[in-house]
Amino acid sequence: MSAKKKKNTEQPSAEQNAPAEQQKEKKVKVIYYDDGSTVADMSGTRREKTPRQKATFKEQARTFFAVMKKMVIPMLATLAALTVIYIIILAAAGKL
Repeated sequence: MSAKKKKNTEQPSAEQNAPAEQQKEKKVKVIYYDDGSTVADMSGTRREKTPRQKATFKEQARTFFAVMKKMVIPMLATLAALTVIYIIILAAAGKL
């Protein structure tokens, strides 16, 4: 004779469900630790009403020419490379 297992078709009572529901409702408190990153919450800070200091024309001109000096060589190299590529394409097409 083989013994058949009975399936438990009874619904668990409300008392048995109560502990599971309480565990789901319990919220975990989030704790933030300082990880040394540069991102910070600035929402609580107040901005002082200090006047902005604008750069003078002389300072702006110095900055502009300092940047232009650094950009001249890469700009010329890029233009030379594009010119060489254009000449190669013209030669390949037979229009040179």
